[in-house]
Amino acid sequence: MSEVYNNKYFVTGGGTGGHIYPALAVADELTKDGAKVYYVGNKRNMEYELASKKGYKFLHVSIKGMPRGLNPKFFWWGVKLVKAILYSIKYIKKYKPNAVFATGGYVSAPMIFACKITKTPYMMHDCDAMPGLVTRKLCRRAKYVTLAFEKAKKFIPNRRAIVTGNPIREDFKIITKEKARAEFNLDNNKLTLAVMGGSQGAKSINNTVVELIKEFSQELNLQIIFQTGKKNYEGVIEYLKQIYPAFEQDSNLIVRPYFDNMVSVLKASDIVISRAGSLSLSEICASNVAPILIPYPYAAANHQRINAKSLLEAGACIYIEDAELDPNRLRNTLVELINNPIKINYLKQNSTYLAKPDAVEKIAELVMNIGRR
Repeated sequence: MSEVYNNKYFVTGGGTGGHIYPALAVADELTKDGAKVYYVGNKRNMEYELASKKGYKFLHVSIKGMPRGLNPKFFWWGVKLVKAILYSIKYIKKYKPNAVFATGGYVSAPMIFACKITKTPYMMHDCDAMPGLVTRKLCRRAKYVTLAFEKAKKFIPNRRAIVTGNPIREDFKIITKEKARAEFNLDNNKLTLAVMGGSQGAKSINNTVVELIKEFSQELNLQIIFQTGKKNYEGVIEYLKQIYPAFEQDSNLIVRPYFDNMVSVLKASDIVISRAGSLSLSEICASNVAPILIPYPYAAANHQRINAKSLLEAGACIYIEDAELDPNRLRNTLVELINNPIKINYLKQNSTYLAKPDAVEKIAELVMNIGRR
């Protein structure tokens, strides 16, 4: 990509990693040629820490998710939304961005309204098979809407909807399986399992895996990288001490509340047990692993089930409902998979086929195109 060095862009989206990490991936791509990028979000959310850590100037808008029902909370939310829109207009007038890139969710809504009012070009990205409310309602005047799933197009009232896949970090193209395993001192010749339920963890997955972890490690000789989630870590450790007192001396086992280097976790693995957030699925598909997906049953608009079933239809995962998850079901599923290397390779190949490693370049190019003056 080549572009004028004094271009400026806003990226906005927050609240969850599924909104933040794609925005940051695009921001990183835009800055490669010297453009200035500002991150618009809520400083009380995780986007503030992540964007600030990368050195982006952060522009705060105070907005939360819309309350349900017509009540006093809804009225005060409306007042705050108007205030956030006015702040967003002020930011546009002060910094004069060439274009705005929004990844959906309530955090991006004030800036999108501000773009409409000031006639600033904007485009949107939605990471789910069922696009979120903000994307569906505010995308009509977007210059482009980029999507992670083909089936999402039918919900988007914009003719310039393009399936690009989710923008993911460049490290997924760079880090090899050997390098990732070396980072964790893992044996290159052993089958490796990653267990992750997102940054906050997944209690049902954690509880089931804890009951099986000694068997997986000692009898199946699996190397296990287990992300418990920050909220659940202490409970998992206490439970492990009760049922597997020697777990801390087990060289096959790595248990942490959270991994900053999730790229290395996935790249080091052969099989992953995971929830089905869209960004997680994009990263899984970019990592050459066989996924066992257990979607979170209470995700907004049933997003995770729809996401996971998209992979299931493509022969790219094993699907288990959260309500059906128990030690016997998980043990049988994993043993059957381990004993069938052809199926492991089949799932790896099909999930890798769904990966779109050039998504971030395509999206950044579109952002620059709409911002040309």
